[in-house]
Amino acid sequence: MKSVVPQKNVSMRDVFGDTLLKFSLESSRVYAIDGDLANSTKLDTVANGNPKKFLQMGIAEQNMMSVAAGLATTGLQPWACTFAAFLSKRAIDQIQVQIAQPKLDVKMIGAYSGLLTGVTGKTHQALEDIAIFRALANMVVLAPADAIEMKQMMEFAHKYEGPVYIRIARDPYPVIVDGKYQFEFGKAATLKDGKDVTIISTGTQTCRSLAAAEQLDTEGISVAVVHMPTIKPLDTAAIIKAAKSTGVIVTAEEHSIYGGLGSAVAEVLVEECPVPMLRVGVRDVNSESANNDDLLEKYGLSEGHIVRTVKEALKKKQK
Repeated sequence: MKSVVPQKNVSMRDVFGDTLLKFSLESSRVYAIDGDLANSTKLDTVANGNPKKFLQMGIAEQNMMSVAAGLATTGLQPWACTFAAFLSKRAIDQIQVQIAQPKLDVKMIGAYSGLLTGVTGKTHQALEDIAIFRALANMVVLAPADAIEMKQMMEFAHKYEGPVYIRIARDPYPVIVDGKYQFEFGKAATLKDGKDVTIISTGTQTCRSLAAAEQLDTEGISVAVVHMPTIKPLDTAAIIKAAKSTGVIVTAEEHSIYGGLGSAVAEVLVEECPVPMLRVGVRDVNSESANNDDLLEKYGLSEGHIVRTVKEALKKKQK
């Protein structure tokens, strides 16, 4: 596949609100459940456009997920949305026991995921949600790269019978896939070919990984970029193929290096095809609030950090 060139910036949360409103108007089963953040998450699109399908739970995430479980047992399809930090940590007991274990048809949207949550403060940042959700049996974990993929993931989740967690970003991101792209559940997508090293990325880091790969191309380093939109179940075949093709892997995620995509990929490599590997992600530190560029630079997620990590990984390969 030819290199993908990022286009205009589009907000995932805007697409989320518009798409869920459409579902709620078309299906009697679909309800939107809010944790008092509708203006931020764009669930207010449903509140304004189809108020009978909008349920306000207030700042009570544990109760919100119990209500979602109850609705699902009656044959309805609740879409529960709050900030990823609150969904993954405040309500995890209810999610595990009442939703994941019985495999109920509840869709969970973790808004404001990752490090870049505006100036909401470190309490609102979610750097552990992938690790938490992928540890739950029966749970599907998804992370879109852009707004187009977000809409396609929602269409999949709407048809899928069972619990789904989708983490989405606060800020608009470049559209990096074209009109021919189609999200495939459980499948990775090769967005750029390369022969020297493979970057396996997910969510918002895929855009930065593509930019880093383009920069490395100008330096004579051929970089493949494999986007992993489905973190659970993981496309192990794509990881093994990349390892055999280039012989070295770099993972990139807007998440802790512990328990997320990097850990998942490492698990596959150590069991199936051991090759040198490095991870781009937040290290074992607590984050803080600041503007986006400063946060990306301080916590090692910027394009420049990806470039440097790829070069370090190549040194391991050459040894």
